[in-house]
Amino acid sequence: MKPLLYQVARNIDEPVRVLKECHQHFYDNLHFHSEYQIMTIIEGKGTYFIGDSFGNFNSGDTFIIGANLPHFFRSNQEYYSPENGLLSQNISILFSPDALGEKFKDLQEFHVIKRFLEKSKSGLFLKGVARKKLLKSSKKITEKNGFDRLIYLFKIFNYLSQTDDLETLSHVTYDTEIKAGDTEKINSVIGFLLDNFTRDISLADAADVANLSVNAFCRYFKRHTRKTFSQFLNEIRIGNACRQLVEEDLSVKEAAFKSGYYNISYFNRQFKTITGCTPSSYCRNINIKHVH
Repeated sequence: MKPLLYQVARNIDEPVRVLKECHQHFYDNLHFHSEYQIMTIIEGKGTYFIGDSFGNFNSGDTFIIGANLPHFFRSNQEYYSPENGLLSQNISILFSPDALGEKFKDLQEFHVIKRFLEKSKSGLFLKGVARKKLLKSSKKITEKNGFDRLIYLFKIFNYLSQTDDLETLSHVTYDTEIKAGDTEKINSVIGFLLDNFTRDISLADAADVANLSVNAFCRYFKRHTRKTFSQFLNEIRIGNACRQLVEEDLSVKEAAFKSGYYNISYFNRQFKTITGCTPSSYCRNINIKHVH
């Protein structure tokens, strides 16, 4: 009863694989894989869930996802309508240390990379100068092959191991005992919440989607997401409100209503709990960033 095991197609002796993907929307099922992943969003917007961290993503963002860390990237609703002509593009660098062999991994020079990979098991988000650098590096590595590609990836890892422009995302890490199975149920629940969060959703509604009793569903949902149902739903809603405040220039009241909140006081409390600031402070900070 865990997220979907996603098998990355590669040669068994290939330590680095680079994927350039362009689809209408991103792969939106909760999944994990044994490879470490650097994912750069070339084009597209939406929401992500990594470990126990939920937030918004935009073009130019880069995420580093450790081995066996459950995650998904769901494009905004407009990307699911073909008539809009929108595309979601990313470059993913997938790295499998096991393909290098134990002797190589034991080299002193590889230890700094091992420490960084261990850090990535919580999921990392790049900001500042590192964000811009990795956008360029992700594009450049697609031009390299074989040993040159591996050396270039090590240079990226070396840079990332030294920069301060990294934000840890997940508060929990996941062991390697995750097994595939029972994946349709949790993905159905998550899809239901993402498609319906603007309306009144009860715990019983979500339990019905999973075909579980309310008590069994609460345990099931917490085991898969490391969050309670109400925490997860509020983070979806507040994430949507943040996006609307930034992209659509809505008033706080409008953003609250369009995110499924009909009590403005409750919305304000949840907004501050999740973001650390009030909606008005958030808007002021965004406006200052836009000015500079």
